Amino acid sequence: MLLAIDSSLGTSAAVVDHDRGFVAERSHHDTRSHAEVVGSLIRDVLTESGVAPAELSGVVAGMGPGPFTGLRIGIAAARAFAFGAEKPVVPIVSHDAIALEWYVGGGEGELLVVTDARRREIYCTRYSGTDAAGLPVRVDEPALAKSDSIVVGAATRVDSDRVSAGHLGMVAELTWAAGLPFAADEPLYLRSPDVSPSPGKRVTS
Repeated sequence: MLLAIDSSLGTSAAVVDHDRGFVAERSHHDTRSHAEVVGSLIRDVLTESGVAPAELSGVVAGMGPGPFTGLRIGIAAARAFAFGAEKPVVPIVSHDAIALEWYVGGGEGELLVVTDARRREIYCTRYSGTDAAGLPVRVDEPALAKSDSIVVGAATRVDSDRVSAGHLGMVAELTWAAGLPFAADEPLYLRSPDVSPSPGKRVTS
């Protein structure tokens, strides 16, 4: 049983189980209110599922790609909840959840997942299909690109404005069941933050 949280686009939280699938899922699509809604979404899915924190095996964090401001809120929420519940954090690439949703919905063959990176740029990840465990197979790592520079080729391009925390959690469940490694525990910002600390002033006597 896993709690999954993603804020790479809107904000989504879910409780999933390997055998039962989605137990509860809630989403909020506004990309500017992650901090305001993430706590209530977590509370709601736990209440709806009837699952206590102690019953969870871990907390799945969507690692992006996504804009710095929004993405870090979901990751921080996942890490804080996991720390308080004394559960491990399970990092998963957010685009893998979009790809899984497309494949389980009947999609076949090569897939190009595209999400908005703002500033007339996009995040994109290419997939070749699914493996024996049913997991999307990444051809390369998520990348940042100009909107008009992508070569789709033989792939089906899917532009998504949402990431399902339920499918994010199922990527984690399938990965665990197959004995495969999880994603790196590093946010995929793929771009420097808009604001950076200014250099400190030298102090002289």
